[in-house]
Amino acid sequence: MVSPLCLGTMNFGGPTDESESIAIVERSLAAGINFIDTANVYNAGESERIVGKALRLSGARNDVVLATKVFSPMGPGPNQRGGSRLHIIEACEASLRRLEVEHIDLYQLHRAALDIPQDETLRAFDDLISAGKVRYIGASTHPAWVVMEALAISEKLHLNRYVSEQPPYNLLDRRIENELLPLCERYDLAVLPWSPVAGGVLTGRYTADNLKPDGSRADRWGARFETRVTPRGLEVVAEVARMAAERQLSTAALALLWVKDQPLVTAPIYGPRTLEHLEDALPVLEMTLADEDRPLFDALVHPGNVVADFHDSNNWMKGRVVQH
Repeated sequence: MVSPLCLGTMNFGGPTDESESIAIVERSLAAGINFIDTANVYNAGESERIVGKALRLSGARNDVVLATKVFSPMGPGPNQRGGSRLHIIEACEASLRRLEVEHIDLYQLHRAALDIPQDETLRAFDDLISAGKVRYIGASTHPAWVVMEALAISEKLHLNRYVSEQPPYNLLDRRIENELLPLCERYDLAVLPWSPVAGGVLTGRYTADNLKPDGSRADRWGARFETRVTPRGLEVVAEVARMAAERQLSTAALALLWVKDQPLVTAPIYGPRTLEHLEDALPVLEMTLADEDRPLFDALVHPGNVVADFHDSNNWMKGRVVQH
């Protein structure tokens, strides 16, 4: 059982220094968040190391569902990335050391490894479970057909199967509602959306006159972030900001609440850069989106549609958001 929000830690060891990162973990635990997500690639392993240190200092390891991910390059070599058995086994050992734990509660394939037969990846995961080093396995940012293939392979070969999928999902990009969410409902997979406030776009700090606010992800990432800040998206954000003001909420909190209370969502992954950002989000834990508000969001971005591209980090999505 996990809390309605998951603490995302991609900023740890990067824009968020160690002391503030540990303070964020401590405050999250005190507020009732028992679910923490990281990845080996986040700031070259620093996120995992800091999360491990924070859990050791807090003494709360046994009270936390700890998730991490494997796939992205962890070195220059061709075998230091991907979904091969070699990389998964070696990466798991390295993550365990950085996290200072004996097992990972949820170990996720960070992206679809389309160059590796899925039975190799799934057998490696299954062996890690058998060895007691992993409890559950999941996918992240996979196309629905790959998730379905993985479930079928696991059933055929009597392997442990994926229990979750972690897709990009926010009001600006609702494409997972077309195929992935129905699949997760049919096969009882937890849905753990990343970027629920659109990487900061749904905080209201981006405007047509300021597309790269100081310290923002667009400011740090440059061209990598351009497809996520679109004219139509900014129009939607402005309307969400107006709605939030009427409800005495921040724009980010209302956007996060919408994702949290969407059907089939288990827990959105919220990654604060500062302790202040976390404090703004914590009230959402106890809130429920009003039924009469749901059509207002659907009118802004129709279900299944997209106005800004948050699938731009995967290697399989062909369609892109065209800006006019």
